[in-house]
Amino acid sequence: MENASAARHVAWLRNLMSQRGYDAVVVRNNADIRWLTGAARVMDDEVAHTAFVTSDGLWLHTDSRYYNAFVTRLGDDGAWEVDMDPVDHASWVAARAGQARVRVLAVEDTLTLAFYERLCRALSDASLACAMPRMHGDIVEARSVKDDDEIAAMRAAQAVTDRAFSHMCEVIRPGLTEMQLRAELDNFMLSNGADALAFDSIVASGPNSANPHAKPGARVVESGDFVLMDFGAALGDYRSDMTRTVCVGEPSRQQREIYDLVRSVNEACEAYAKPGLLGRQVHELAVRMISDAGYGDCFGHGLGHGVGIDIHEEPRFSARDGHVLVPGNVVTVEPGVYLPGVGGVRLEDFGVITADGYEPFTQSSHELVVLPG
Repeated sequence: MENASAARHVAWLRNLMSQRGYDAVVVRNNADIRWLTGAARVMDDEVAHTAFVTSDGLWLHTDSRYYNAFVTRLGDDGAWEVDMDPVDHASWVAARAGQARVRVLAVEDTLTLAFYERLCRALSDASLACAMPRMHGDIVEARSVKDDDEIAAMRAAQAVTDRAFSHMCEVIRPGLTEMQLRAELDNFMLSNGADALAFDSIVASGPNSANPHAKPGARVVESGDFVLMDFGAALGDYRSDMTRTVCVGEPSRQQREIYDLVRSVNEACEAYAKPGLLGRQVHELAVRMISDAGYGDCFGHGLGHGVGIDIHEEPRFSARDGHVLVPGNVVTVEPGVYLPGVGGVRLEDFGVITADGYEPFTQSSHELVVLPG
C-alpha cells in the first residue's frame, strides 16, 4: 500500500521537475521524505536524512540509527538507493550532483538557511556551478491532496481515537487529575491499535478548559467541570485528530448554551465546506455564527487545519487561508468558545473534502455527554 502511494508521489515530483527544467531535487523535510519513500515508522523528530531525486534515480542518505529500518521498509532491490556514507549531508548532495551532472538543482524552501549555506559551500568546493531555484512548498501542497490509501490510514487511526473517547467517558470522574486522565487516554490508544500518538494529548478541566492548548497538570476534576480532551492516534505515520468536551455533573445554563452554540457551528461548517470554497470562507462562517451569538471575543483560533503525516498541514480553515478546497483535502473542523476563569468548549471532527461536500471520519456523537458528578 505504502509503496504504491509513494510511486505515485515520485511520479508527481518527476512530472513537476520535467515541467520546470529541474535536473534534481533535494528534500530534507521528514514528512516529505516519508511521503516520497513510503517508509513508514522509521523517522522521528531529528532531521537526519536527505533525499536526492532525478528523472531516473532515487537516493536517500541517512545514518546508522535509521539505515537498517529504511532498508527493511524499502527493500534491497527497491527504487530507492539507501546509504549511510560517513559524510555530512551537504557534501553528500554535492557528490550526487556531480555524478549526475546536475545543472539545475531545486531545493524546497523548508530547508534551513544553515543547510542551504552549507550546500552552497559544498557545491563550490566541488567546483560545481548549479542553478538552485527554490520550490515554494510544492511538496507540502501536493501532500494536501490525499489518495485512497492515505485516507484509509487516517480512517483507521480515527477508529482507534473514537474508541478511546468512549473509554474515557467510562473513566472520567471527580477526584482524578488531568495528568491521570491523560495517562489513561494515551495508554488506551497505544494498547488498542495505535502505533504512536498523533500529538501530545490535551486534557483540561474546569477553568483550564478555557485555554485552547492547555497542558494537563495536577488539577483535580470537580463536579460541575467541563473536561476538554483533544487527542489522536497515529498509524503508519498518518494521524487522527479530535476534540470532545464532556460535563461532569449536570451542566449549568451557560455551559449548555455555549456547548449548543459550538455544536451548531461545527455542524453548519461541516455542511457548508465543499470544493471550490476558500479555506477562509469556512472559517468566516464560524466567526459570524459565534459573533452573532455574542461570543465573538471568545473564539480566537482558526476553525481547522489539514491533517496527514504532520498533524498540521495544508489547507487551513483560517482568516488568512486562500487555498481553494479540492476533493482529497483532509481538514479538521474545530470551533470553540472559551470563557476565561470559567471554562471552554471545543468540538472537533476531521474528515475529507469530497466531490459533494465534507465527510467526517470522526464517528463520536456531537451530543453533550453528561457524566456522574
